[in-house]
Amino acid sequence: MKELKIERIVNKSEADTRKLGLELAEKAEAGDVIALIGDLGTGKTALTRYIAEGLGIKDTISSPTFTIVKEYKSGRLPLYHFDVYRLGDGEELLDIGAEEYLYGDGICVIEWADIVADVLPEDAIAINIEYGENEGERIVNITR
Repeated sequence: MKELKIERIVNKSEADTRKLGLELAEKAEAGDVIALIGDLGTGKTALTRYIAEGLGIKDTISSPTFTIVKEYKSGRLPLYHFDVYRLGDGEELLDIGAEEYLYGDGICVIEWADIVADVLPEDAIAINIEYGENEGERIVNITR
């Protein structure tokens, strides 16, 4: 992903989350890693669903909590969706063979990425999602 200049945005609705996901997908390139950080219910899986939509993936996107990773290959680029909530650290992620995904031909979206931050590529895009002041509002901080 080159020239992504978003730093901090306030999503006031699901439509705003969709817009962000579609923008991320449009700029996505093979090898990108998107590290999602946020509490339960902040919209990590929803954002992933919209990234998948933007890539042209028609499959139903759900959190891979028990399988750790789900692969979606029907879009413009493969999408590898991780949920690392149950892992203890980055070494456990590497133990399941994640390196081939992280440095592969697709896009990795990793929920609960703070748990495995020590093994993520330096150029990963970190997206921290927090609850906003109003109902349905989210504060999204993006760093690269």
